[in-house]
Amino acid sequence: MQRYFLNENAEINQRFFITDKSDVHHINNVMRLSKDDNIVVNFLNKTYKSKILNVNDQIEIETIEALEINTEFPIKITLCSGLIKADKYEWLLQKATELGASHFIATQMDRSIVKLTEAKVHKKIDRWQKIVKEAAEQSYRQIIPDIKYISNLDAIYDMINEYDYVLIAYEETAKKGEKSNFKHILQNVKKDSQILMIFGPEGGFSEEEIHLFNDKATYIGLGPRILRAETAPLYALSALSYEIDLMR
Repeated sequence: MQRYFLNENAEINQRFFITDKSDVHHINNVMRLSKDDNIVVNFLNKTYKSKILNVNDQIEIETIEALEINTEFPIKITLCSGLIKADKYEWLLQKATELGASHFIATQMDRSIVKLTEAKVHKKIDRWQKIVKEAAEQSYRQIIPDIKYISNLDAIYDMINEYDYVLIAYEETAKKGEKSNFKHILQNVKKDSQILMIFGPEGGFSEEEIHLFNDKATYIGLGPRILRAETAPLYALSALSYEIDLMR
């Protein structure tokens, strides 16, 4: 059953309108749904099976059954990535949403090949948010992750007290054979923890960027193989999912 999102609280037997143009198009022209068909709608407070009452330039629905489901991680994971090539970053957003990331931060780093001007930021974020929304619907997420653009790592440093864990996947740490830091955190992280994971762009971190976090972050290795910038976050999320979703 197709899933959609509404940014409202809901109760049983309430009526709502889906007005988002892409959702209306999807219901009308892709799914070809009609009156009395059912969809699943994720509201702010709950997920409901909902019946379509009217199909037009907006979709009128009524909540008919509360669904007791939970597809979200019990921890909140923020992925901060250095800007990488557009197609690779969009693929990363899609797959990381499927794997459970809660928030994304795209950051200009010293070795980023891609340069994002302020004039292009809003357009990029709109496109990225659309990709994340569609991935959240496809993977039965109950929230849509949000995306921010922050122009440099200094601003990230100023935010890190918001998190219980700050992890930096550093290639040099892996080359030295470090294997225990990430494993220890995976096995001991508590429910409702906030985790910030920082990953470099194609060229990796500069020494200045690494030194910036010396007193605030844990440097982790992700195994002996060198992972691409778009692969490393997915490796880390997969490890978290295995430990939290399957082993507890």
